[in-house]
Amino acid sequence: MSFNGDETLRARLLQLSEEHRDLDAAINALIDSKNKDQLKIARLKKRKLSLKDHIHRLEIQLTPDIIA
Repeated sequence: MSFNGDETLRARLLQLSEEHRDLDAAINALIDSKNKDQLKIARLKKRKLSLKDHIHRLEIQLTPDIIA
């Protein structure tokens, strides 16, 4: 993969990681609130899990193959 491609992947990885942290904060705020919207919490958790999977795939792409 080219250097420019790696930089694009790293930028996307940072963006997704930030969104993941924001979702975590939003979920915690909803859980702590008086009016717990369980459906919204479930949707945010599902989105957070999807982001985690996407982040993991990007990390794998950025990890160099080791030839033994």
